[in-house]
Amino acid sequence: MLIGHIHQFTLRQLLRYRAFLYEPRGKLSLKTKCWLGLVKLLGGKNPTLYSYEKSLPYLPVPDLEATTGRYLESVRPVLSEERFKEMEKLAVDFKDGLGKKLQRYLVWKSWWSSNYISDWWQQFVYLRSREPLMINSNYYGVDSLLVPSQIQSARAANMIHALFLYRKQIFKEKLEPQFAMGIIPLCSEQFRRTFNTTRIPLKEQDHLHHHGATSHTVIYHRGRFFRLEAFHRGVLLKPADLERQILKILQDESKPVPGEELLPAMTSADRNLWAETRSTYFSTGVNRQSLGCIEDAAVFLNLEDLEMNYGEEESEDLDSLCRYLLHGNGHSCWFDKSFSAYIFKNGRFGLTAEHSWADAPIVSHLGEYVLIDDVQMLGYKEDGHCKGEPEFDQLPSPTRLQWDIPEKCVSIIESCQKKAELLINDLDLHVLVHTAFGKGVIKKCRLSPDAFIQMGLQLAYFKDQQTFSLTYESSMTRLFREGRTETVRPCTTESCSFVRAMLDPSATKSVKKELLVKAAEAHVDGFRRAMAGQGVDRHLFGLYVVSRYLEEDSPFLKEALKEPWKLSTSQTATQQTKKTDYNKYPEQKTAGGGFGPVADDGYGVSYIIAGEDIIFYHITCKVSSQLTDTKRFSEFIKESMAEMKALFE
Repeated sequence: MLIGHIHQFTLRQLLRYRAFLYEPRGKLSLKTKCWLGLVKLLGGKNPTLYSYEKSLPYLPVPDLEATTGRYLESVRPVLSEERFKEMEKLAVDFKDGLGKKLQRYLVWKSWWSSNYISDWWQQFVYLRSREPLMINSNYYGVDSLLVPSQIQSARAANMIHALFLYRKQIFKEKLEPQFAMGIIPLCSEQFRRTFNTTRIPLKEQDHLHHHGATSHTVIYHRGRFFRLEAFHRGVLLKPADLERQILKILQDESKPVPGEELLPAMTSADRNLWAETRSTYFSTGVNRQSLGCIEDAAVFLNLEDLEMNYGEEESEDLDSLCRYLLHGNGHSCWFDKSFSAYIFKNGRFGLTAEHSWADAPIVSHLGEYVLIDDVQMLGYKEDGHCKGEPEFDQLPSPTRLQWDIPEKCVSIIESCQKKAELLINDLDLHVLVHTAFGKGVIKKCRLSPDAFIQMGLQLAYFKDQQTFSLTYESSMTRLFREGRTETVRPCTTESCSFVRAMLDPSATKSVKKELLVKAAEAHVDGFRRAMAGQGVDRHLFGLYVVSRYLEEDSPFLKEALKEPWKLSTSQTATQQTKKTDYNKYPEQKTAGGGFGPVADDGYGVSYIIAGEDIIFYHITCKVSSQLTDTKRFSEFIKESMAEMKALFE
């Protein structure tokens, strides 16, 4: 026992080392090489999913003066001179006054909590939000390029089987933990609630309900809900057995009862309305039993009557698929579930995920893992049906969930559907498939691919809006225990200088190139600081929460936190598992996923570097905004990327 504690303590001290983040790739110092060797030695062989959790260091509270200084540096390019001087004065007053008191409380919290910010982030940013989850909070992920089987029942059976195998890997802690640089462990805490988790609507603040280990899937088909048992006599059903069970659902000709078909629209409604309706009409009798079946289910899956497809080119088909995965028709998935899966009529697969329980890399890992298992481990017969023969001759048929929804409740459900349709009609979504070049060319420029893409977005945004704006890029803090995300601020003084030079006819090619390199380096430094727990935004947020608890008013924090993110961006992680080999299986590349716009007059941009020569950009904005247009912005992105590439030719 004592030796184990010493081992954990030693590894935790080693994992506090952050100098490796600031060293060039492939040119590590002798000190870092020795450190990596010790980490590898103490990490042991064949670690389980949660092996490193107690050895990960706690997220540090950044220095107050450093945070206020970095904040001012980040807003300088987007504020007028007068406004900047005002914020500078507020920052100094805060740093020398109330900020010291708030900082002490935050440091005290960091001493006794495993992460000083993650619980507040989940509570105040997600669970206390009263806005509809659909479009405002959820995000989606798309299938691989090639559909391995166009038989809906077969694809659904394979995916359900693969999802339960993945769940078993998590439950048994057999899933391999993730590592930075192949050695430094990342926090695995978010994986715990991947399955059997539902966000329950309550007044003022929702609750994350995690059941544990129920063995059923709820399938939604043509407005009806079915309970499908994935296990029989304690054994996970083989895909061939599941395919027969799913066929029974597809062949069922019963009709939805009043209110049943549109019922999922409640999960796309205002959270207080859903909480009140749930409490009034779904707390007793068959409604409570059926709702409990949905909320306790391991997986929620929709067998869609629509056909969807896409390829390695821009198309309305790809846009339609992504729009549907983000919002469906307002009632096509259960937005409260940790994730909901779609199997379309032609076999295509997709996911939409609730955001409070985990961030996109966790769902991306799940999607990547099960898509690979679907093809490489399970596979299909030549005719598209599941491999193998059914093991059981007689299985209990899937159970239709029963509902008794009063007329008044039906009216509420119908009104929620109408409001959902208004939100859907206000979404503009376009996927840019950038095939002119990808990661391969960017690496030859000796720049970080992420920094190159972010500078391209800065240039495109200025062309589109004729102004600079605060930009959000998500970075992970999973090098720390229970770490989630931090904000990188790509709009910097260096990036603005680069953009101005690109639009200045008198600027030479060499000057533009030099400014691009400087801007990219500044961006990489910002990303490193975020990963090292030295970002600006989570610290300011934590200080603000403390000020609210203490009922202290801070003009600086109010002003700093109300600035809108008119360009919100994120890179979708790819090749997160050792199973992935896109060179060997190029058809298993995916277009990634996306999310809705954060600001009413802003853009949401999610991108995935899908290979050496292809990048997918998922661009969203609101139709009602007169300032934004996804297709116009995508053209500026293509133009900007080409101009930047030309600087190195």
